[in-house]
Amino acid sequence: MKHGLFILSIIFMSCFACAQQTESTVKAEDPTTINYTTELVVSDINIPWGIAFLPDGSMLITEKAGELIHFKNGTKTSILGVPEVYVRGQGGFMGIKLHPNYETNGWIYFAYASAEGEGDGGNTAIMRGKLKDNTLVDKELLYKASPNSKRGQHFGSRIEFDNDGYLYFSIGERGEGSLNAQDITRDCGKIYRLHDDGRIPEDNPFVNVPNAKKAIYTYGNRNPQGLIKNPFTEEIWEHEHGPKGGDEINIIQKGKNYGWQVISYGINYDGTSFTDISEKEGMEQPLFYWVPSIAPSGMDFITSDRYPDWKGDLLVGSLKFEYLERLVFENGKVVKREKLLEKIGRVRDIVQAPDGYIYVAVEGKGIFKIIPKN
Repeated sequence: MKHGLFILSIIFMSCFACAQQTESTVKAEDPTTINYTTELVVSDINIPWGIAFLPDGSMLITEKAGELIHFKNGTKTSILGVPEVYVRGQGGFMGIKLHPNYETNGWIYFAYASAEGEGDGGNTAIMRGKLKDNTLVDKELLYKASPNSKRGQHFGSRIEFDNDGYLYFSIGERGEGSLNAQDITRDCGKIYRLHDDGRIPEDNPFVNVPNAKKAIYTYGNRNPQGLIKNPFTEEIWEHEHGPKGGDEINIIQKGKNYGWQVISYGINYDGTSFTDISEKEGMEQPLFYWVPSIAPSGMDFITSDRYPDWKGDLLVGSLKFEYLERLVFENGKVVKREKLLEKIGRVRDIVQAPDGYIYVAVEGKGIFKIIPKN
């Protein structure tokens, strides 16, 4: 099914002072009633890139600079045995995800920038391992993008599983635009799909294409820093950074081309245009896009009864505007945007924990818990 661009015309009275209104954007409201408080539960973390909750309620946190932190009973412990992380620009220790059957197999998956392999610099790698006595053991490298690059841009990288147990992960196009994103014989600018042990699924879309990277599931993606399974539709949803404008939400579909940088609703950072078109046959339209860019990072759907007013909504972090955005859907279309936690800082990740509470990772501060008021 091809998802067309939803033309949304609902206008709200309160919006970003600097916002451009486009056909696909709905202006963001300020919350009229503050019905929650926040509590800083993990402090003093520079860039908490990703969060994963263990069955006992404790928390694993990736610190971009290369540290894996275990937070339990108020204490932070650095996990030993993590791989060597290539820290440059946007690259470092990034996404983290537990296997859906973690309680029986113990596998933890994470994305990081690695200098291993061909060429100088680094590129995104996916590894899994197990936690034993505060040490990462049984490590297995599942994928390493190549070649390495000294560019500091667009490493991705989030990790997700679907209901069939397939592993999805994102890698940005490393600042190379169409050169990487539109070429299925090259890594980067893609969403990938593997079996949980790193094997290539036989029904991946490009397994029979000569010279193609067999793990590719979609291409034409710029820099995806959000990847989540929609619990209501079971689809894999992704959001990615545009340049100046044109951040997108996409529904990931097998073998599809999402257009970067042939089509876009954004422009260059200096205000010049890099494309004259926003639509082209054979390239997918976003479900939703932002102009101006909010620089989205992390997202989660809310299913918890602890937040009855937000249940069914999507939360997305904004690095640029330093708030949490709530997107309300009706019949598959965004009908409302709301700004939450304004000026809290650069929001890097959002996770609904097993206890139903929402936790938000904020650069330079740590992990906040959102607590509804009674």
